[in-house]
Formats: sequence, C-alpha cells, structure tokens
Amino acid sequence: EFSLQRCTACGVHVFYPRHLCPECGSARLEWKKASGRGTVYSTTVVRQRPEAGGNKNLCVVELMEGPRLLSRVEGMPADEVRIGMAVTAEIAGDGEEPKFLVFRRA
Repeated sequence: EFSLQRCTACGVHVFYPRHLCPECGSARLEWKKASGRGTVYSTTVVRQRPEAGGNKNLCVVELMEGPRLLSRVEGMPADEVRIGMAVTAEIAGDGEEPKFLVFRRA
C-alpha cells in the first residue's frame, strides 16, 4: 500500500517521512493511504546500451496531495514521457524482488 504522512494540525501531506511537520512543526503526523495520482513535474532519459537494459525514464512526479518524489514511468518508451502527463502509482516487484513505487500513464 502506498501511504503518505499527513499532519493533523495543518493538513499538509509530508514526503519524505519525518518526526515533525516541516510546515508547522507539529509532531501530530499520521499515515494516510495516498490517491496514487499525480503529474510528471520533470523528466529525463538515462541512455544505456540495449545489453545493459536499454534506455530508462527518470522523473519527478508531483502527487495530487502535494509532495514531489523521484521515480520512473513504466509501460511506455522512456523518451515519450512528457512534463504534465497524468500518471498513477503502482507498486513494482514481487517474490524476492524488493518492492518500489513506479508510475504508469493514467
């Protein structure tokens, strides 16, 4: 499940996890399930040889709740990801693979 911290004192969503709200200084932070919706704020292509896995997208996604985080958009060619594109979160990885957050075009 993809969750974010939310300050119950001022209502701000917080990312990365902290002990105090960066907006108001309150310690009243709770975990809330995130909507998973966002838009691509910035993007770049990491170029690699095909035998090394090929080109990969690296982007900053601005979540509907406000915070921005670094991730990638999967399921489409890396050079077709555009700023302002609507995306939805997905938890990737299974079995013995570590789980991590990626996005797909909405």
